Amino acid sequence: MDLVKALSSQYMKEELPEMRVGDTVRVHVRIKEGSRERIQVFEGTIIARKHGGIGETITVRRVSYGVGCEKVFPVHSPNVAKVETVRHGKVRRAKLYYLRNRFGKAAKVKEQV
Repeated sequence: MDLVKALSSQYMKEELPEMRVGDTVRVHVRIKEGSRERIQVFEGTIIARKHGGIGETITVRRVSYGVGCEKVFPVHSPNVAKVETVRHGKVRRAKLYYLRNRFGKAAKVKEQV
């Protein structure tokens, strides 16, 4: 068991921002197009955090042109360049799947002061 922990701790990122469910974040993702590499930014609200350790993932949701788009990002992946927290949200539950059924102002999360 210690061998697995030793191997996984080697690949974990140490400097991660404070991010919780309900926060609005910018995820900078490395995109490979042929031989070139660029960074693409995906900004949205964290609606779920799953697992822990090396396999930790966050589900980020945003509405673009009236269509909801969700992406699941492995937090410790080398393809995720960095995660910036834009604002902290005030929520009372661990998963915000109910936001999928809402649109407009009803889909907003209050900001934590």
